[in-house]
Formats: sequence, structure tokens, C-alpha cells
Amino acid sequence: MIVKEKKKIKWWKWLLILGIAVLVVGGGAIWYIFNLKFEDTTTQKANFTVSAYSFIKEFEVNDTVANKKYTEKLVTINGRVSETENADSTVNIKMIDTLTESYIIFAFQPQNANDAKNLKIGDSVSIKGSCSGGAYSEILETTFITFKRCVIDK
Repeated sequence: MIVKEKKKIKWWKWLLILGIAVLVVGGGAIWYIFNLKFEDTTTQKANFTVSAYSFIKEFEVNDTVANKKYTEKLVTINGRVSETENADSTVNIKMIDTLTESYIIFAFQPQNANDAKNLKIGDSVSIKGSCSGGAYSEILETTFITFKRCVIDK
């Protein structure tokens, strides 16, 4: 009878140790993910370089294939500025296909916002950023593609 109690205690000890180990490893993984820093976009080479018009057309033809190809990749887009939007800590630049009203929107981080603020509507520019993907809006009846961590590619 005493032997059975000792086996039960050992089983609970191992379960407790395993639970603590899982918590420590899980906590470490969560800490790592939340503190993950991206390398500066200006120092990285783009995976693709395309014109704004052909980029938009690729998403309009088949956004599923285009999303698989471009999402989370660095892409340099060459085109003309159609709109600028100043927000609190960032600047957004849009390139719009005037025939379909489909557009690409680029979000600049604060450290790169000054370059983006100097852009004017109609300026030809190359913008490099991480593509977040695109989708078709049933409500707006247009395709939109978003970018993050953007810089003016000089």
C-alpha cells in the first residue's frame, strides 16, 4: 500500500515538472515573437520589381495566385503618386489605376515618413515595402493591395 502512494507521488511530480517546462518554453516563445524586430527595409534587396499598373492587373486577374507570390515579400513598385494621406505617426501613399479605381496603398514608418511627406501627386517614384496582400472589395467593387514598412527606393 505504501508503494502505490510513492508511485502516485512520482507521477504527479513528473507531471508538475512537465507543466512548468511547457510554461517556461511557451513563455519564452511568446516573448521572442512579441519582441521580434524586422530588419530595416532600406538595407534589404527587393524580391520583385514591377510597375504599379502591371502589379494591380496581376491582383485583378487572380488575387489568390498573386497573394501567394507576393505576400510577406519585399517588392519595389514603380509608379506615380495618386494620393497622399498624413496620419499621426505615418504617411500613406496611394497609386491608383484610374480605369478600375483599384489601388496600392503604402504605409511608411515614422523614420521614413519625411521622405514620403515630400512626395506630391503626380510624382514618379519607386517604393519598396513588404506586401501585406490584396483583396477584392465587393462593396467598393475594386481591388486594393496594402504594403507595410515602406521606404522610397533611391
